[in-house]
Amino acid sequence: MTHLPFIDAALIEQFLRAQRFRHPATHKNCAGILCNFNSFLTDHGAITSPDISIVQQWLKEHSLKWQAHILYHRTFLIERYVRWLHDQGLIASNPFVELHRQYGPRTTPIVRALVSEDSNAALQKLRRLPRFGSFLGIVMDEHITHMRVLGYRYRTEEQRLLRFDRFLQCHPELARLTLAELVEHWSQEEPSPYHLFEARRAGRIVSKAMHRIDPRVPVLSIGDGIARAARQQERSPYLYTDEEIQRVLHAALLYPSPRAPWRPVTLFTMLVLAYCAGLRGGEIARLGLGDVDLREQTIDIRETKFFKQRRLPLAPGVMAMLKHYLVLREQAGAPTNSESPLFWSPQRNCGYTVGGIRLVLTDVLRRADIKPARGAVGPRIHDLRHTMVGHRMRDWYKSGVNPQSRLPYLATYLGHKDIRSTLVYLNITPELLQEAGERFRKNGATALQTREGLL
Repeated sequence: MTHLPFIDAALIEQFLRAQRFRHPATHKNCAGILCNFNSFLTDHGAITSPDISIVQQWLKEHSLKWQAHILYHRTFLIERYVRWLHDQGLIASNPFVELHRQYGPRTTPIVRALVSEDSNAALQKLRRLPRFGSFLGIVMDEHITHMRVLGYRYRTEEQRLLRFDRFLQCHPELARLTLAELVEHWSQEEPSPYHLFEARRAGRIVSKAMHRIDPRVPVLSIGDGIARAARQQERSPYLYTDEEIQRVLHAALLYPSPRAPWRPVTLFTMLVLAYCAGLRGGEIARLGLGDVDLREQTIDIRETKFFKQRRLPLAPGVMAMLKHYLVLREQAGAPTNSESPLFWSPQRNCGYTVGGIRLVLTDVLRRADIKPARGAVGPRIHDLRHTMVGHRMRDWYKSGVNPQSRLPYLATYLGHKDIRSTLVYLNITPELLQEAGERFRKNGATALQTREGLL
């Protein structure tokens, strides 16, 4: 192993050419960052085998010069560069592999911990613990297995129990306390109505599992008002106006994508299905080419929540948009077998993921000036599903249809297990109140006139 790999600028050029940057200036900027990193390693004598301490020193030094988001972004570049050097056999070790092994797959929280004042404590909070390794872990793991044998997916509950198990592993001194006391200790770690509700719910699940094994174990209750206080803390759904829907769709068609000209139509079609058919993000991502029936003008939604499958008829305008998208999809060279994803990314040569759809459609909302430029605030993509329900109720009122008689059909169309789930989507708006008031006025006036005639 020689010093040549870190001194030879040709190796940096070879790495950067493989990255395929879109903008020419990006190549030059990245070359400067990598040369700076190489010089840092040379000055600290870590040419052939950079370790975690060297990476931490580099991060701390540059955290004083760069803003946090710039530091995170440039660390991603350094990580790819170090991985490439290790794959080429040019360095003996990759410190990022060890960091991820100990502290999880995400780079940003690791960088944040490394540059903090008490980096050891921050890293300990990220340390990966064994799955269900606490003194109650066996009970929780066996309960999850039992519920899945009964047919439940149990993913949300599993994540909740894993968080509870992590707390117990970090506090082995609480092993002698009762389950109720353990739940209270966990709820006090983050004093908020939602975390209290989460802790009580986890305690109730574990107590039910223990009660199934030993009926003498009491089942813990969540408590009066706990769930209501947690719901009040959650973000309220946002109902788009008709004008805002038009702005969002227009922004999708104008989405800048020079290397993938058909992407704007892809985003437009996703948004149309989210609003007109009320599809969830996961349902959009899982749509296959064979799920679209152009002759029957329907789409099949498979493997959704509650193990449901449903066939949805679509309006003629929606089907026309879908046909136009399919033509462009075929022209772009996407696979045409029925099992291939409906929404295909030619750059990645695979379908869109749920996270990818959320990111790119959220960017469309920002470009339409519907959502603030930064932060997890403002309208969400899932709010299009809420808007679909609200606008459907409004249109039923306007056309003289009794909405109550149509709610079971709406629940089936949305893929809900019962009508109670659909009622969560019914949000009162001034426009809906006006339509309901107008209907009451017409019907009530007739009843009052009849009653006055009798008197």
